[in-house]
Amino acid sequence: MRKLSGIFLVGLCLGALGAVVATASQGTSTAPVAVAEAVTTTTPDAPDAPDVPDLPSEVPTPTPTPGPPPTPAVDAGKLDKLVGNGRLGAIVFDRQRGAATVSVHANRVYTSASLVKLLIALTVLEQHGPADQVQRMLSRSDDALASQFWVQYGGPSIVTRWASKLKLTGTRPPADPGMWGDTQITAKDVVRIYQYVLAKAPAAILTALRAATERGSDGFRQYFGIPDAAGGRPWAVKQGWSCCNPQRSLHTSGLVGEGDRYIVVVLTEFPTGVDYATGSKRVTDVVAALLG
Repeated sequence: MRKLSGIFLVGLCLGALGAVVATASQGTSTAPVAVAEAVTTTTPDAPDAPDVPDLPSEVPTPTPTPGPPPTPAVDAGKLDKLVGNGRLGAIVFDRQRGAATVSVHANRVYTSASLVKLLIALTVLEQHGPADQVQRMLSRSDDALASQFWVQYGGPSIVTRWASKLKLTGTRPPADPGMWGDTQITAKDVVRIYQYVLAKAPAAILTALRAATERGSDGFRQYFGIPDAAGGRPWAVKQGWSCCNPQRSLHTSGLVGEGDRYIVVVLTEFPTGVDYATGSKRVTDVVAALLG
């Protein structure tokens, strides 16, 4: 998501449905509030945890294969160089081994951009909302639908509820209740969300992530990162992008490999002088280094 959807919430606590959603182009805003616009966080980095505890699974894990895992040895220094003057948090969680094989700045806090749509989708489907619209929101990263669901299904309470339920220690709702894209997340927490999606969530969510379109509903190319770097491996993704208050965010997250063996999460921020094309390539280079 770029700097685009805006929604002015009137009487959110009363569950008002009369929201005004305005869409703006990348460089021009026609709304006073940009729902998806990112803000820079100054939260200090917490110490990284090398592993992400697994959640109880109700889906089969990949069949063990002989030999070492395909994830190459990478360190923070190598990945930091790949993002240049940006900053990142990254995890590769191997579901076959039940542990993270790479964990770099995993507790750094970023604004979520569209990744919060995973929590919105979980909430809507849990309350028997329209599955077809949820799938469109995810696969096309549709901001208008996200804004609609945000108002209808509880706004910031969506985030606080799932943060508590899944023990997402670095996830917080946005300071401005209407700015769902400013939800705070960490790479470690996003991995836990995917673990839950694999184990407990309705199949509609994974179906949508496997069907992610090359262009989002705003026209942005969302195949950077995991799709471009997968090298023929199966993938399912939820991407995020936003700008510019004052940083530019580009996130790639999802599942890679046969049997959804790997959960891969790369969260990044860049100065606004780094354009989307350059930032997207850097994110793809990071994922390529992670996957080998």
